[in-house]
Amino acid sequence: MLSYYELRKGVQFIYEGQPYEVLEFRQMGKSQDVVVAQTKIRNLITGRVLPKNFHQGEVFEEADLIKFHAKFIYANRGKFVFAYTDNPGKRFELIEEQVGDAAKFLKLNQEVEGIIFQDKIINITLPVKVRLKVKESPPGVKGDRSQGGTKAATLETGAVVQVPLFVESGNTIEVNTETGEYTRRLEKGE
Repeated sequence: MLSYYELRKGVQFIYEGQPYEVLEFRQMGKSQDVVVAQTKIRNLITGRVLPKNFHQGEVFEEADLIKFHAKFIYANRGKFVFAYTDNPGKRFELIEEQVGDAAKFLKLNQEVEGIIFQDKIINITLPVKVRLKVKESPPGVKGDRSQGGTKAATLETGAVVQVPLFVESGNTIEVNTETGEYTRRLEKGE
């Protein structure tokens, strides 16, 4: 069993009979010394994100999830198709709401981790950092520091992220999938 205080970012637990993952956790004191955990939690089945407050006495069951390796095959009309890495003929699909923000960082043949809850595949998780090619990036203008030295770049998956001015079209960069932020530019051969 988990106490409310153990609901840190990334913890998966059962709430109202469904598996949830904690996206944000902030402890807050209220009047009369009552401590409340302010969280944002994501339903792993539906993908819905909820703001939720938990109180000191609450306890939760840890989610019994089975994880396996899978590969992204293709997307079509809001459905994402994946295959088991060890058995490519065995496929499964998820809808856009389930995949959530991870959809903008999925590229063909990308390795992901599938999640099974009560013998049913409910979702996937991406690696924390993924390597993506910059498809479009306006040239950085020297002296253009009004945005702190960053510019918008469109990646091969269609996602738009802020990158430093030195990043050019054709570069490969690393992006943090949890925050959606640029982490570094990769050198050729890396």
